[in-house]
Amino acid sequence: MDFEVVTIGAGVVGLSIAAELSSFKKNILVIEKNESFGMETSSRSSEVIHAGVYYPKNSLKAKLCVMGNELLYEIGRNNNIPYKNCGKLIVATSSDEEKKLHQIMNHSLQIGAKGVRIVDKNEIKQLEPNVSALSAVYFPSSGIIDSHSLMKYFYFKAKDNYCDFLFKGEVCGIERYKDLYKVIVKEENGQSASVLAKIIINAAGLNSGKIASLAGFDVEKLKYKIYYRKGIYFRVQRKLKLMPQMLIYPVPPEEATVGIHTVPEISGGMRLGPYDFWADKIDFTVDDSYLELFYNSSKKFLPCLQKEDLSADMCGFQAKRYGPGEKSRDFVIKEESDNGFPNFINLIGIESPGLTSSPAIAKEVQKIVKRI
Repeated sequence: MDFEVVTIGAGVVGLSIAAELSSFKKNILVIEKNESFGMETSSRSSEVIHAGVYYPKNSLKAKLCVMGNELLYEIGRNNNIPYKNCGKLIVATSSDEEKKLHQIMNHSLQIGAKGVRIVDKNEIKQLEPNVSALSAVYFPSSGIIDSHSLMKYFYFKAKDNYCDFLFKGEVCGIERYKDLYKVIVKEENGQSASVLAKIIINAAGLNSGKIASLAGFDVEKLKYKIYYRKGIYFRVQRKLKLMPQMLIYPVPPEEATVGIHTVPEISGGMRLGPYDFWADKIDFTVDDSYLELFYNSSKKFLPCLQKEDLSADMCGFQAKRYGPGEKSRDFVIKEESDNGFPNFINLIGIESPGLTSSPAIAKEVQKIVKRI
C-alpha cells in the first residue's frame, strides 16, 4: 500500500505530528513498535509544562519550548485535558547558589519565558510555607499536564482525520524505491511487510538514531547517534498535605541535569526526581539504593521530609545527541535533501523539553511538509 506520509514513532511527538498533518494530508500511516502509543519516554516523564529555562538562546529547544508552553495550555483548556498552571521556583539554599539566580532569570527572559522574576525568602514562604530557601526564581507559566490524556487527544484527533496506525510493527529496513521510500516492517507474527511512502518522518525517540542509520544516514558524522540518559524517581508516600503544590527545582548542579525536583501530580500525588545518569542500555528497574541521595538532595528545601516518606518509584530515558563529557546539542528537525534523502524528515535528540514542545514541533514539521 502507498502512503503520502509514514511517521515512525507514536510517542507524544509522533502523535502531535500525526494530528497536525492529518488536517490537510489524508493518507498518513503511523508505525509504532509497541502495542500502544506513548509507552516509552512519553509516559515516563515529570509531565512538566516548561517555561523555558535551560536552553541556549535562539536554539530550537528554546523557541519550541516557549511556543509549546502557550499551545499546551490552549489545548488543555479547549479539550478538557487535565492540567495545572502551578508555577515553578528554582530555589537557592546557599549564598553561592543565590549568586546564580539573576543569571538564570535573565537568560529565561531572553529566550522568551513570561513573567520571570526573583522572589525573596518572605515571598517564598507566602507561596509555599513548607519550602526552605534563601531566594528563588519564580516562573509563573510553568505547570503540569496529564500526558496520557494529551496523547489520547492527539491520537483520536489523527484517527478522526482518517490517519492509520500500525502497532506492534517494528521498522527493520528503509530503502529508496524510485522517488519513494520502501519501509519494511516486522509484524507481531514475525512476518515482514512493506509500505511505500512519499514522505518519511522519523519521530522514533530513543530509536531515532537507529532508524536514521537503517535508512543510510551516517549517524556518527551527522551527530545523529543517540545516547541514553536514565532518570529515576522516588515517590513521597506520606505527609502529602505538607508537600508543595508548585514545582520546586534546585539551582542546576551541572549542564546535563536539572537536578532532583518535586514532581506534583494531577492526581494529588508527589514524586521526587529525576536523578539522571548515562546508561548503556534501556532498563526500567529502580531500587532503593538511591534513597539516601534523594533524601539528602531534597531535604535542603523540604525540611519536613523524612527518609521513611520515600520509596523507589519509576524511571524514564531521554534520547540525547551527545554523550558523557560532551556539550549539549539542539534538537534536529530537518528535511534531509542536502544529505541525499529528499522528503525524509528526521527528528533526532528530542529530549526535554519534548513534551512541552510537542505541539510546536508538529507545527514546525507541518511547515516542512507543506514545502515538499
